[in-house]
Amino acid sequence: MNRLGRVIRYAITDSSRFRDETTWRTELIAHARRWASQKIDFVQLREKTLEAGELLALAEAMLAIFQEQGGHTKLLINGRTDVAIAAKADGVHLTSQREGLTPALVRQLYAQTTRREPIVSTSCHSLVEVERACSLGTDLILFGPVFEKLVDGRVVTAGVGLDMLRRACTSAGETPVLALGGVTEENAAACVEAGAAGVAGIRLFD
Repeated sequence: MNRLGRVIRYAITDSSRFRDETTWRTELIAHARRWASQKIDFVQLREKTLEAGELLALAEAMLAIFQEQGGHTKLLINGRTDVAIAAKADGVHLTSQREGLTPALVRQLYAQTTRREPIVSTSCHSLVEVERACSLGTDLILFGPVFEKLVDGRVVTAGVGLDMLRRACTSAGETPVLALGGVTEENAAACVEAGAAGVAGIRLFD
């Protein structure tokens, strides 16, 4: 990714990639250490199946690593503001669902503690969702899937394409948009050329 120059890099965890149930936590911690050494900007802890206590312990372990490496990498917790506050994480990632949490509510909950103002990212899949996320005050938008997902040579998820990414970046105005979904080192530059402020992914920074 260095050849792209300075773009925002956003890694997303997925422990289901690691088949061995006895080593998945060690694998995630190893990934966190590598991301910190690479100065990845954001890591989203996206482990929806973990109980709150387990998620909190994992978040605290990752935050300790990021601090040891200078604190450049920021940790966002997917959907769990309570865990994010307890762990002293840098922020929260939200979906664009209307019935879900809003950036304002996340900031209000953080403000009730001694935590500094959180960073809030939001996943969007349409221009309507982009406009809504911006109106609600999100800090970052993850837009996609930009490229199609192939499994055994067959398309399982269609990509919205670079033109739609370009339109999303325009609609977002000053809010940074990160390209998500099928992004690789080979096509990341095209995303940036389309207006993306950066790129995000689960396997992108392996």
